[in-house]
Amino acid sequence: MENKLSLESKKHIKKVVLAYSGGLDTSVILKWLQDEYNAEVITFTADLGQGEEVEPAREKALSCGIKPENIFILDIQEEFVEEYVFPMFRANAIYEGEYLLGTSIARPLIAKKQIEIAKQMGADAVSHGATGKGNDQVRFELGYLGLNPDITVIAPWREWDLNSREKLLAYAKKYNISIDAKHIDANGKPTVSPYSMDANLLHISYEGLHLENPMNEPEDSMWLWTTDPVDAPDSPEYITIGYKNGDPVSIDGKELSPATILRTLNEYGNKHGIGRLDIVENRFVGMKARGCYETPGGTIMLKAHRAIESICLDREEAHMKDGMIAKYSELIYNGFWFSPEREMMQASIDCTQKYVQGDVKLKLYKGNVTVVGRESDMSLYSEEHSTFEEDEVYDQKDAQGFIRLQALRRIIAEKKRR
Repeated sequence: MENKLSLESKKHIKKVVLAYSGGLDTSVILKWLQDEYNAEVITFTADLGQGEEVEPAREKALSCGIKPENIFILDIQEEFVEEYVFPMFRANAIYEGEYLLGTSIARPLIAKKQIEIAKQMGADAVSHGATGKGNDQVRFELGYLGLNPDITVIAPWREWDLNSREKLLAYAKKYNISIDAKHIDANGKPTVSPYSMDANLLHISYEGLHLENPMNEPEDSMWLWTTDPVDAPDSPEYITIGYKNGDPVSIDGKELSPATILRTLNEYGNKHGIGRLDIVENRFVGMKARGCYETPGGTIMLKAHRAIESICLDREEAHMKDGMIAKYSELIYNGFWFSPEREMMQASIDCTQKYVQGDVKLKLYKGNVTVVGRESDMSLYSEEHSTFEEDEVYDQKDAQGFIRLQALRRIIAEKKRR
């Protein structure tokens, strides 16, 4: 199928909302959209807690001729954590048993904001900087089309021939597009970063050159957030996370906003070397990819949430919910956040969280998170039933009939077969 828009279609594009970071790729895309489509470009820069200043994107956009009223820079950290990260963690979502979906969960929110800005500004198209090989193109575009099926999507990496960092740098030089300092070597010449990275308040990811061989151990210098567990403090640190309706609401008794909770847990995790991950995952588009991740706060949250659920959820409710994890996680990974099936599963998951409340005490030590205590006024744990000592509430003779009833079908079958 032809990916490129026809010349006639391009003439109809008047305004484009571009997901814009101010980095090399999106700076080139901005200029390319202006030239290729002769369109008015509106930039959207999302502050998702990625740890880098986002305001410089404003100056870069202005230097490329973007009108001040066409530059949107939004701090959406609280919305990101409260309405996307927390619902995902209520589900204990984890893709292929390891990945905490840090990149995946940010894409639908960015797509949503682009569509909102497009409506506000009367734009007829949206654009992103995801390549034609990865998952993000799918995530962005499923988000766009799920929210506005009439929007036109422009994916430059599927149209142009600037298919390498070297070509992008040459294009930037040709059109006097300023290049970030991270793309300049000690001699002032353009260079190429060895890793493709994505960061937000939940995680930072690394992909690319050295990592493309699955046998290559990540370089120590690659990890930007977490302390090497070997060098982490020699004494453990204890924290207590408070939960209500399945969401963390406090740390050590202090109530905090959703984004502040995640930011604080990141600080604890970074200090103790928690949340490093090196995996080969199955991309939605078909190939396997090797990626490394740091998800310090999320790793702590997942452990704590499962601990508070362990005393608050009914057995069958918990087991049925666990059976949904793989499918739910796959939906997020593949870009179906706005799908009816994800919303249906979310409603079911959220229903289980009504009584998930209380405190979880954790020990943080050299890359490990250990649950050392949990309590809740809604706890289903009954010490008098579970005790190994003498009790007055449980008649052990009842177990005999229970076991024989469970075995009855096997007893009948085996007698018949004999």
